[in-house]
Amino acid sequence: MRWLWVDRFTEFVSGSHAKGIKNVSLVEEAVDNYCPGYPFLPPTLIIEGMAQLGGILVAEHFLFDKRVVLAKVGRAKFHAPALNGTTLQYEVKMDAVQENGGTVTSTSHCDGEIQAEIDLMFAFLEDGYLIDGPLFEPDDLKVMLRIMKFFSVAVDANGNRFPTYDKLN
Repeated sequence: MRWLWVDRFTEFVSGSHAKGIKNVSLVEEAVDNYCPGYPFLPPTLIIEGMAQLGGILVAEHFLFDKRVVLAKVGRAKFHAPALNGTTLQYEVKMDAVQENGGTVTSTSHCDGEIQAEIDLMFAFLEDGYLIDGPLFEPDDLKVMLRIMKFFSVAVDANGNRFPTYDKLN
């Protein structure tokens, strides 16, 4: 089972930002079972969706050569619940990257209104620390990115479509 909390990328600019959507649906057990009788997407899964976008933004900056993991949620402010039947528009902006990790700021909007604001920090796992090898097999990551339409919208900082990535072949 995949745990994708982003349905589709809508925009991706290398080193800058990523946008995506998440449709909140009763089909997902987490929406229906989190608070019986009041279906909504749990805030932790909104954070995870933004972390998935942000992690891909940071990993792509390093040509998918780093093992990027969510290290810290710096700040999370929720303005409204993500109710069943709504579409969340996520936007993640790159703040900084350094040799040991990166930071992003992210927002979620619903029907044009701010739904959440979240600051995230990512770390890079060193070889031999916790696990050996990649977090995802290259083919699995490539399929996941294809499912989320990453390759359909991703451009470099100059607006050019991306070439293939050595780590994903």
